[in-house]
Amino acid sequence: MAFDEVRYLDTPPTRDEIVRVLGLLGSDDPRVMMRTGEPLYGELGLAVADHATLIDAMAANPILIERPIVIRGSRAVVARPPELAVEVLGTA
Repeated sequence: MAFDEVRYLDTPPTRDEIVRVLGLLGSDDPRVMMRTGEPLYGELGLAVADHATLIDAMAANPILIERPIVIRGSRAVVARPPELAVEVLGTA
C-alpha cells in the first residue's frame, strides 16, 4: 500500500482543506486538530476564539495543526499517540 506524505509546515493546507480534514475527523471542533500547547495558540488568544477564527489561524499558521493526521479514504485520525493510526490504516 502506498502512502502520500504531506509536510504541511512546508506546504500549508488551504482553509478548505482544513475544513475537509475536520469533517473526516468526524468533528466540528477545530481544536481536535490543533496544538493547543503551542505558544502561538496562547499568543493569538485562540482559547476563546470562534470556529472560523480557529480555522483561519490554522491556515495562516500551520504550526498550530497537530501532527500527524492520518487519512485513508473517508476517515482520518490525529495519530497521537501513533498507535491511533491503526484505526484508520486497519493494520496491526
